[in-house]
Amino acid sequence: MPRLTNLTPNMGAFLDMIARAEIGPQMLAAPCSDDGYRELVGSTPNCIWVFFPYDDHPFMTKRPIQYAKGAYSSAAGRYQIMSKWWPHYKKLLQLPDFSPESQDLYAIQQIKEQRAYQDVLDGNIHRAIERCSNIWASLPGAGYGQHEHAVTTLVAAYKAAGGTVA
Repeated sequence: MPRLTNLTPNMGAFLDMIARAEIGPQMLAAPCSDDGYRELVGSTPNCIWVFFPYDDHPFMTKRPIQYAKGAYSSAAGRYQIMSKWWPHYKKLLQLPDFSPESQDLYAIQQIKEQRAYQDVLDGNIHRAIERCSNIWASLPGAGYGQHEHAVTTLVAAYKAAGGTVA
């Protein structure tokens, strides 16, 4: 569950849905992942890669991980944030670190930029998923060549996290 405490139930559920899609329930539940906030790209349920501390995005000082043959990424955290975008949002949002709260604020900003914020608040979940699909590779229609979840699976995860559908 998101660490920000001032979220509406729908926003919290949408963030949970993204984390579940990007990371998966088994890895979110693993204590070492801190509900996904410490997760590195390439993790599997049998081999979870995490980072310490929360000072900054872990790939600001490291090379991207080869998570599959010929495939490299710098995605990290609960929302699999890419290192190339982190400096911009860190400055824009005046984020002090890569803590869970900062990761939540980053994800919400991305949702706002996709014009999906009000859709999430209103429970227009299908439209919110569609609008955010180019940000998160696990959403349907993302087109990044990674596993994309079905809308029905995502809506079920959103509802299970307490979200309501309009």
